[in-house]
Amino acid sequence: MGFKEFMKSRSGLRIDNKKTTSAATLTLRQSLWPLTLVTILFFLWGFAYGLLDTLNKHFQNTLHIDRGRSSGLQAAYFGAYPLASLGYANWILRHYGYKTVFIFGLVLYGIGALCMWPAGLHQSFGGFCGATFVIGSGLGSLETAANPYLTVCGPPRYSEIRINFAQAFNAIGTVVGPVLGSYAFFTETSDDVAALQRVQWVYLAIGIFVFCLAAVFFVSNIPEVTDEDMAFQVAQTHVDEQDKPFWKHYKLFHATLSQFTYTGAQVAIAGYFINYATETWPGTSNATAAKYLAGAQGAFAVGRFLGSGIMKYVKARWVFLVYLSCTVAFLAASVTQTMQSGIAMLFLTLFFESVCFPTIMALGIRGLGRHYKRGSGFLVGGVCGGAIVPPILGHVADMRNDTGFAFIVPTMFMVVAWTYAVAVNFVPSYVSTVDKVGESTLGLEGPDSKDEEAVMGTHEASTTVDEKHEAVHVER
Repeated sequence: MGFKEFMKSRSGLRIDNKKTTSAATLTLRQSLWPLTLVTILFFLWGFAYGLLDTLNKHFQNTLHIDRGRSSGLQAAYFGAYPLASLGYANWILRHYGYKTVFIFGLVLYGIGALCMWPAGLHQSFGGFCGATFVIGSGLGSLETAANPYLTVCGPPRYSEIRINFAQAFNAIGTVVGPVLGSYAFFTETSDDVAALQRVQWVYLAIGIFVFCLAAVFFVSNIPEVTDEDMAFQVAQTHVDEQDKPFWKHYKLFHATLSQFTYTGAQVAIAGYFINYATETWPGTSNATAAKYLAGAQGAFAVGRFLGSGIMKYVKARWVFLVYLSCTVAFLAASVTQTMQSGIAMLFLTLFFESVCFPTIMALGIRGLGRHYKRGSGFLVGGVCGGAIVPPILGHVADMRNDTGFAFIVPTMFMVVAWTYAVAVNFVPSYVSTVDKVGESTLGLEGPDSKDEEAVMGTHEASTTVDEKHEAVHVER
């Protein structure tokens, strides 16, 4: 096959949301390749997030700024998320499709990584925040597409398992980031310029890799899921809520609030983990504290893999409730503990945090039907909590000169997130929507040849699928 023929066989960069495909009925085997490719993205932003937590303390040392000001990195990174998920990335997703958003987000990520170079040359904290904002815009765009894509690409019954398993690779990235940071950033040197140069080289390598990955996405086939596909999927699971106006989906907005408060608390904990370790355990160096952070993120990764396995046998909503309840308990305990006990509480906190973000995403999007792309934008936009809570924690820590006490701030926000876990398990209207989709057998039957062709993006959906979609239109 020549190059021209090869490119013609690739999936396009624009879709028609009013048309139907068989993507909503993909089987496990058919969805394997696109989900594998998208999972790589989760590692990328986990790695970026892990580096960010390490840079927070690194810039306090090299740029001589206080704890409150260093939270500007988190504010820039997560402040970009709602602009992407509710703005340009969501618009591109609804008008062009997943593949275009993936490429767009990777290009933005690469540009932001390259912008770290001039920021380092000028030793400018504002420049680093600006570059971080561009990186956050790119990663926010990727999350706007990747999170909902994982929940809808394949059988609905396994949506929580898919997104938690993929997010486990995100957790691996958060482990690699602090480990790299502990060796690359916290070396014994009194030369701040040399220390900042190491930041430049790390991000240059990231930028090159991300641009290469964007090229891989460009030449790959990515099955698209349209609004009509999702309307069909929800109709097949007998959930009638998609006929509601978007603004009446109160369960979605409760999930968004939970995502906002949970993410804000999670980011604050990780962002000030090194400060907590060095202050509550005298004699702990920054490099050692960064290694503790990597260990805690390792517990986070283990928790996600373990949670994904448990969800095979226990309903995701119950796993979510247990995990988030334990998170609140251990985080509250960390406020009063010191030394080994305090670090142990944070290790347990991060372990139980693990499944919360992806499970909120998977449960919150259920039953939205043709509104799912717009709704996913709100859930991803909730990540902007990471721009709000860390500055509050940093301010309290500066006022009291006690980071340990300041951890009461994320504890309070985590309690608000916990209300959604309670509702989705004990409020009948929440439980009904979640369980109807979770008990669906859609996509669990054997694939036929026409399904295979549709997955590769080169043929129309089968006549049977079209007839089912027409039936949905008649019902509506």
